Amino acid sequence: MGSLGRVLILVEEGFEDMEYFVPYYRLIEEGFTVDTASTRIRVIFGKHGYTAKPQILTKDVEPGEYNGLIIPGGKSPGKLRLDMHTLRVTRDIMVSGRIVATVCHGPQVLISAGVLKGRRITCHPSIKDDVMLAGASYIDQPVVVDKNLISSRKSEDLPYFCRELVRALKGLNSK
Repeated sequence: MGSLGRVLILVEEGFEDMEYFVPYYRLIEEGFTVDTASTRIRVIFGKHGYTAKPQILTKDVEPGEYNGLIIPGGKSPGKLRLDMHTLRVTRDIMVSGRIVATVCHGPQVLISAGVLKGRRITCHPSIKDDVMLAGASYIDQPVVVDKNLISSRKSEDLPYFCRELVRALKGLNSK
């Protein structure tokens, strides 16, 4: 189990349930080890009432231990972007060329980490101006892959998102 590598998912209160659980279980199904990190260890509620319990604090994350990072949407990114440890982990994984995947409002963390300049991305339409002001090119399609950055607009895009995420992570392992 977990022979393909490790992936980290960042969550806070109000995460978009589907955007957490669908990639979480999809990656486990493929053979990845998936860890969940947050600013505190406690049960966290998603927007629709499902719960997640992080195993690791963002301040204790060693980014080099992970092949990829997932940032689900909902209200969670607005809280995570205020945590300097989250921003450190995000910057490190993004700059290293490992996979960073984000859905919906997830790019808010990338904006605060200062890693979107010159990148192509999609996101929830309500933050498209924010990603463009951060120097990214906004593309309105179900999934956008720009080198190590994978992004989708909303939960309904998850089939496309997960396909590209699995493909990218497996490709990273074959190098």
